[in-house]
Amino acid sequence: MILTEPLRFTPEHLARPEPSGIDVATTLEHFAIVTYAVEPESLRRHLAPRFEPVCVRLNDGSIRALVSAVPFHDRDFQAARFPSPHLSFGQTNYRAYVQDRETGLHSVWFFGTTLDSITVMVPRHLRKLPWHRGAIRFSCDLDGGIYRRYEMTTKSSWAPVQLALEDARSPVRQFEGFPDLETAMLVLTHPLTGFYRGRDGRLGSYKVWHDRLSPRAGVCRKARFGLLDRLGLVRFEDQERPYSVMLQHQTEFTIYLPPRRVD
Repeated sequence: MILTEPLRFTPEHLARPEPSGIDVATTLEHFAIVTYAVEPESLRRHLAPRFEPVCVRLNDGSIRALVSAVPFHDRDFQAARFPSPHLSFGQTNYRAYVQDRETGLHSVWFFGTTLDSITVMVPRHLRKLPWHRGAIRFSCDLDGGIYRRYEMTTKSSWAPVQLALEDARSPVRQFEGFPDLETAMLVLTHPLTGFYRGRDGRLGSYKVWHDRLSPRAGVCRKARFGLLDRLGLVRFEDQERPYSVMLQHQTEFTIYLPPRRVD
């Protein structure tokens, strides 16, 4: 599916569903989205048949799908509706941008996540989610909300990372191949529904909510994402030339639990 028509934020995108039950609220710090343009067929083989990669036509005429690594630090991870312990840990999500053939909606395909907390055992074993333990370390310096340094490493057998980004000190303004900025921001920064293949082989889905993001552009100085290389999506030698980099110091997220089975 080549994206050519503009998309717009709607009240449904921006209205927060009321949390209930075991839903979680958290503040995400050092939030980055590092996106790569990849061969659609390389991505398609990792997706369930229900999903089609969202593609853009680049300036050189090539058609590419988009995948992202999304590192951040969870601060004050807690139950949204009642008092609970406040947890803090690093996390990196790996996702691709897709269209659901059954509903026509834009969403993400979730390859999995690394989590720097023993609590990873709950979703990994109880819910069979593709979550993996990793030792994640951020080394970041901020000056008036601008990053003087943004570095992150992950020690993990599943998805090791070495990452260094530079703050371009300006808002993102355009994305190659998208009809306009709002369409790109909706697709890349505001996927509220995701799908994944569980560790038991079954298809699952999850929902989150966050307000509209206001990221700044970033520049990649170093990147080694072990998972993207291993999956055959982005070779190590190409990872320091991402399609785009976005940085946002902080944003609030709501996670609606539990995830559900859809097959």
